[in-house]
Formats: sequence, C-alpha cells, structure tokens
Amino acid sequence: MKTGQRTVEGDLKELFEHCFKEPLGGIAALSADGSNRRYFRLTGGDQTAIGAWGPDPKENAAFLGFSRHFKKIKLPVPEIYGENAERGVYIEEDLGDTTLFQFLSENRAPEGPNKPALEIYKQVIPILARFQIAGAKGLNHKLCYPRTDFDKQSMLWDMNHFKYYFLQLAGIVFHEEALEKDFQRFADFLIEAPADYFLYRDFQSRNIMIKNGEPYFIDYQGGRKGALQYDIASLLFDAKADLPFALREQLLKLYLEAVSELTTLDVKKFLKYYPGFVLIRIMQAMGAYGLRGFHERKSHFLQSIPYAIQNIEYLLRKYELPIKAPELMNVLQRLVGSTYLRQLGQAHLKLTVRIHSFSYKSGIAMDPTGHGGGYVFDCRALPNPGRDPQYAALTGQDPEVIEFLDKEPAVKEFLSNVLALVNRSVENYRGRNFTDLSVAFGCTGGQHRSVYCAEKLARHLKEKLKVSVEVSHRELANKPKKA
Repeated sequence: MKTGQRTVEGDLKELFEHCFKEPLGGIAALSADGSNRRYFRLTGGDQTAIGAWGPDPKENAAFLGFSRHFKKIKLPVPEIYGENAERGVYIEEDLGDTTLFQFLSENRAPEGPNKPALEIYKQVIPILARFQIAGAKGLNHKLCYPRTDFDKQSMLWDMNHFKYYFLQLAGIVFHEEALEKDFQRFADFLIEAPADYFLYRDFQSRNIMIKNGEPYFIDYQGGRKGALQYDIASLLFDAKADLPFALREQLLKLYLEAVSELTTLDVKKFLKYYPGFVLIRIMQAMGAYGLRGFHERKSHFLQSIPYAIQNIEYLLRKYELPIKAPELMNVLQRLVGSTYLRQLGQAHLKLTVRIHSFSYKSGIAMDPTGHGGGYVFDCRALPNPGRDPQYAALTGQDPEVIEFLDKEPAVKEFLSNVLALVNRSVENYRGRNFTDLSVAFGCTGGQHRSVYCAEKLARHLKEKLKVSVEVSHRELANKPKKA
C-alpha cells in the first residue's frame, strides 16, 4: 500500500533498520481480521518484530501511549521499539502467532477447556483485574479514542450499531420507537455502575497471545474509562470460545476474588449490573458480526452468530435485568427463536435436554430456558405404585418401584411412544443448532411414575443418542430429607 509516494513496507524497512541497526531481511504480511490496520512480521539477522501501519493517528497514539504505560507498570504487553507518527507506522515486540483462541481450540475436551487451557484462563483473569485497576492509575486518559469514557453516548452507539447492522440486515422485526426508548432506559441503567476503571473494550481470546506458556495482551487502543463488568463479560461471553456455562460462573468468581484483592468491591452491586454489561457486549459483538458478515460479505464472521444466540439464550435463562425493556426483550426472544441465525456458518452447538418431573397438584413444570420447545407428558393414566402401602414412601428412583413399573405393559407402551417423539425432536433440534429441549413428566404426587419416566428417558438419551441431559425432580427436591 502506498502512503503518498512511499509504501508502508518501505516505511517499516526504514524504521526497522533505524531501530536495530541492521538490514531488514524479510517482511511478511499478517492477517488483521476485521481491522483496517496492516501488520507485518519483520526479520533481520537475529531480530524479529511486528511492524504495523494504522490509518488513524489518534488510534495509533492511544495504542502506543497505553503500551508504554502498561509496560512501565509491568503488565504483559508488547514492547514498542520505535515509531514514525507522521507515516503512521510503528514496530513492536513479536509475541508469536498463537492466540488464546487458537490455544483453546487445540486444548479442548468434549466438556470444555483441558487443563493447560484452563490454567491460561486462570492466569488471564487476575491480569485483567490489574489492567482495570492498576492500569487506570496514571494513565493519560486524553489519549482515549474515540471517547474518554464508555459513557451513555458510547453505549447508544453500540446499541444502534446492533440495530442497524445486525437486526435490520438479519431481517429481525422490531418497533423502532419502542426499541429506542428501551435503549435509553438500558443506557441510563448501565451508567449508574461505578466506572473509574480502565475498560479494555475488546478483551477477548483473539487479543490474548500465548508465548512460552504465558499470556500477553494486545489491541487495547479502544480502551477508556468504564465499569469493571464490561471486560470480564467480553472474556466469558467470547462467542466462538464457547466456554461451558458452569465454567464461566467459576471464572467470574475467580475474577471477583482478584478484584477484591486490589480494591474494595461491593459484590452485590457488581452483580446487579453484570447481566446488563454482558448483554451490551453481546449486542456490540453482534453489530460487528453483522457489519463484517452480512454487509461486507466476510463469511467467517457469520460463524460466530449461532454462538452469540446461544449466549443470549443463556442470559435470558440465568439473569433478569432490573429494568423494564419490553421491546428489547421481544427482540432477544426473536433472535433466540430464529432457526436461520442458528444455522449460519459451520457452528455445531451442544444440545441439552432438560428433563423434569412434577406433581399436577403444584402446577405444570415450566421450561426454565425461555425457549418454549419441548413436551409435557401426563403419566396419571399409568398404573400407580403409590397406592400400594409398600411403595408409598418410596420414589421412582428406588429399585422396588422401578421393578413394579418395568413389568407393566401400559408403561412400556407409553415410554415407547415418548422415546419415538423425543428422538425425532433431538435429531431435528441438533440439525437446527438449537441448544435446549425441555421434556416434563407429571403425575399425581410427582414421586413415582413421573420420576421413573424422567429417569428412563435420561438414561436412553445418554446411552443411545449421546445427548447432554439435565434431570430435576421438583417434588423430590422439595421433600423433607430423611433423618
């Protein structure tokens, strides 16, 4: 690329030779993904470095200034060897080619990150706390670009980016005036959170390099003052990293402990705002996926969309925003229910079948995912062992009750029909990249027949279809424990 009558490559060659006092031996272009910046690996003699060109002088100044500040306080960032601000080029330390995302991809077991990958995450999280708290002290916030703070205006920009580049391009219906009012309320809620910290802005697995088994950090030029919650949400809800949700909760706890060691933290207040920052981060990321994927036709960005939908689904199930935003919630439910969006790219999401037993006396068990897909089977027409005194105190998990029901032809026929229906749904849901299927069994007391059927279905799905299963027995959970 030419800049004036010169080229970026020529400018980097000149800078390299000035910094290292030896000739440039080789220059190779590197991928920059969705960035407008250009990167090169520079080699000469025993020296290797990364050369960069950025079209925006203010963005370059932010990266270089932040890098020098973070390096001074011993945060693991690349060393800056030299710059030519007039030409928009600079040279930094070569941290290799392995990102945390790549490392995770190579160190993943069926249940999630293996031990080496998990150890890296455990190293990363306390360092994030240091960036946010120690990194904010003495930082020249005048360098922050495009704004000094992640303020209401910044939040509304992200929300509208999501609206125009994702919702509209994906064909998601929304009422614009109602959604704008919800955006205003949502932003007003978020800006209540304490925000005198360094907000990294894009703290995700592709911006963390792994060199000699240690994490290093890049791409913080969009950093500014902001709330603690945003960056940990960025890491834990990093779409294609696809961390198991139980692990995310464990890592969040580790993060809260790390922050508490560096500053006074009101954990209850932190958690009040946390789901909101998770949501706005997901919205910001989806706006980027829409811009790069739908608008610019860069198909690999579309591959992240099903994972983002899965994150929204979990967020709706796990948390509740303490504000009223009905149109925003309607939009999120439409995203969760979109088969089209779930099937974009090559994503293969994990299906979980959630199986429940309940008593009709206490009402039908509700689907906790908010997804709305699944079955409720009435077991009250089946033979009832609970009427026999020898079984009355037992449950559908006890061998005596299992033996009783196993012998009943009506029970076998009922389960055969249930399994046929659920099998078809499992295969269909897998093909459509749905992540949750709910199956509930009800009987009179929620103790014998419904529990038995729930356990039978769970065993069948695990053994025959290799499906992830979660089982809950509502009435047994509420039953007093035996002394």
